[in-house]
Amino acid sequence: MSPPDRIARFSGPSRFAHWANAVGVIVLIATGAVLWGAPGTQWVGNRGLVRDVHLWVGLGVLVPLIATWIVSRSTRDDFRRLARWSPDDRRWWFRSQRRTTRLGKFNPGQKANAAFTLAALFALLVTGIMLKWPGAYSDDIRAGATAVHDWTALVLGLAVIGHIVMAVRDPVALRGMVNGQVDRQWAASRAPRWYAEVVAAHPHGSERPTVPETDPQPAEVAR
Repeated sequence: MSPPDRIARFSGPSRFAHWANAVGVIVLIATGAVLWGAPGTQWVGNRGLVRDVHLWVGLGVLVPLIATWIVSRSTRDDFRRLARWSPDDRRWWFRSQRRTTRLGKFNPGQKANAAFTLAALFALLVTGIMLKWPGAYSDDIRAGATAVHDWTALVLGLAVIGHIVMAVRDPVALRGMVNGQVDRQWAASRAPRWYAEVVAAHPHGSERPTVPETDPQPAEVAR
């Protein structure tokens, strides 16, 4: 039973997808740094094992996201919310207008980060396959794939560091991804549109308000 001052924010499948993806990305960054020869990685001796881990984690890193998207309606709902941009989301980028914006479940920074991470992982998967099995490609194409792979990995690593820093700075949001619940006051302040949807779904003050399984489009895009 949830405490009355908290509400459910993420379902179990959504949290699993997030943390499985996070672990996979961190493993890819760490093993990629070793293979690239980053400073401080010279002590890693078994490069063959590192290469195999990098390969197989890279091939499977998107599997948890795809699997939970297939089996979990709440996860599909989160994906739809991440992909939908409202007028308030666009105004949020201007600091002078942030105080008047009413955001949904995810803020624009989270939406941009999710879109970039998904695109980066797909680019890394494609270029990684080209580098692992290069026989069908010319030297120029392989060189281009190497450059795209390396630079995408570098930018993704920086984005991950920024994401971790932002998560640590907002412990309430971080707790929501750990145990699935956030404080009502936080929700009303940071995600008022989403909070209004949750309250509307439980008008009698149930102690266990949960995230609606479907995302009512007008509530997210209408002002």
